[in-house]
Amino acid sequence: MTRRRAVLTTAALAGTLALAGCSGSDSGSGSAKAELSVSGTYMPQPVSADMAAGFLTITNKGGAKDELTSVSSHAAGQVTMHSTMGGAMQEQNSFAIPAHGQLVFKSGGNHLMFEKLKRQPKQGQTVTVKLTFAKSGPLTVEMPVKSATYNPSTGH
Repeated sequence: MTRRRAVLTTAALAGTLALAGCSGSDSGSGSAKAELSVSGTYMPQPVSADMAAGFLTITNKGGAKDELTSVSSHAAGQVTMHSTMGGAMQEQNSFAIPAHGQLVFKSGGNHLMFEKLKRQPKQGQTVTVKLTFAKSGPLTVEMPVKSATYNPSTGH
């Protein structure tokens, strides 16, 4: 009977360790987090007095995905996020940022719309933008205002 109890205790202990191992691996993947950085920010000088576009790249070097849920700026009454597919622009509530991936906002694709501008930004100025994410803390970035025809691939 003592031997049987020892076998059962060993089996129970092995089961507990196996569950702890599973739990540990789950919390391991759960503790992986997004590591977000922002680059390539710019706003072409708006041609309209009340609306402007903004572009940037969010890079996630972390092991967990995140989501851009909102954008705000004191320069505008509202900042909305849009996707462009097949020439059709559609407002989005959020954008996924994959683990070890990027979310790109570029001319002709995903972009930010600064609506109800409080003042028309001029080339050489910067606009402060706050990016809010589902899991990570907010990031505040400076977006330089470039010429209305600026193209990041040529730098003009």
